[in-house]
Amino acid sequence: MRIIISPAKKMNVDTDTLAPKGRPVFLKEAGELMEWMRCLSFEKAKALWKCNDKIAGQNYRRFQEMDLESNLTPAVLAYEGIQYQYMAPSVFDGAEAGYIGEHLRILSGFYGVLRPFDGVVPYRLEMQAKASDAGDLYKFWGDKLYREVAREETEEGVLILNLASKEYSRCIEKYLQPADRFLTVVFGELTEGKVKQKGTLAKMARGEMVRYLAENKVEEPGGIRNFGRLGYRFEASLSTENKYVFLKQEG
Repeated sequence: MRIIISPAKKMNVDTDTLAPKGRPVFLKEAGELMEWMRCLSFEKAKALWKCNDKIAGQNYRRFQEMDLESNLTPAVLAYEGIQYQYMAPSVFDGAEAGYIGEHLRILSGFYGVLRPFDGVVPYRLEMQAKASDAGDLYKFWGDKLYREVAREETEEGVLILNLASKEYSRCIEKYLQPADRFLTVVFGELTEGKVKQKGTLAKMARGEMVRYLAENKVEEPGGIRNFGRLGYRFEASLSTENKYVFLKQEG
């Protein structure tokens, strides 16, 4: 089983907590994107990022000064988003760290696919970013992300547990093979007969689910259905083979 999650926009440098255990698989491609970003004017970069001057300035400097081989932080510790806060990887024990090292993959517009403990540097480049002179990042990566996520799986196909946003999951879903199983988890609330997912709550639950899976060494879909944290419970009547719905309980 492979678990896919999205990156976070906010990143930090932490070279003390844990040393990286590898380098990103697509470091060459990241280098190409780095060089392209360095050639953009500040105005074009800001437009690409769709952010304010302060954030644009920070990230523009990051790319101008970037060294992909130095001052690296393990990816799972580098991202500071809500999902990662609830995953709390810094307090994983050895077995839990081993579990995510084997099963978890972080999708990235800049690095492509990251194993949790690959060494990375802070950057800002979302998968859906578009620029006419560089093309579409979905086109740039093509099927490379899928092939890496599915690598070393059996001829029977791969089970991919999708905890990523649509922006990132489409990089994998587009290239699925007939034998693969792509299982998307939805964390929502039932409103007027429809399941509605709230962004912040969903991010919290995704991080909590990764922690739950690691703590319980879950390998099969049945174990996923037992998740019951943050007030969520599996709702069989709304779920299908390829979509598991968890509803937040009242009270």
